[in-house]
Amino acid sequence: MSAPSATEEQTLPRVFFNVWAGEDESLGRIEMELFSKELPKTTKNFLELCTFEHGYGYKGSTFHRIIPNFMLQGGDFTNHNGTGGKSIYGKKFEDEGFPYKHTEPGMLSMANSGPNTNGSQFFITTVKCPWLDGKHVVFGKVIRGIEIVKKIEGYGSESGTPKKKVWIKESGVL
Repeated sequence: MSAPSATEEQTLPRVFFNVWAGEDESLGRIEMELFSKELPKTTKNFLELCTFEHGYGYKGSTFHRIIPNFMLQGGDFTNHNGTGGKSIYGKKFEDEGFPYKHTEPGMLSMANSGPNTNGSQFFITTVKCPWLDGKHVVFGKVIRGIEIVKKIEGYGSESGTPKKKVWIKESGVL
């Protein structure tokens, strides 16, 4: 399934991250649209983690894994290293389906450790990633700020360890 059309997009929820490198460098805002019609449970989880309404979420968390020509991974707000995080439904929740694919840079997808292990960790692609199709739930896309995604990518390394702390200073709903 291709990403929703422009007319469909107007009714889909949108969220944002204001991203910083270190404590003093604002990289800018990333705005994402969530595919809530086909993936209501996955998008509700992400949206509510953006708002911090459960007392935890993305605000203040880092992009702990950044691999150039692949993706930026974040969402581990408990352990800050890729081993933690939790969903609004508990530690993990099942894959809701795979109607969308990793077809272009800026696709928003759930990171996992195997089938039905979604939590709070997510990634944003920086290239097409067809080998991930059917393994990670694509539930949104970057609609503004792809240049910020590319800036963040510049802080990455082959190992995935960021060259500098890159973090989400603010997150919320548009």
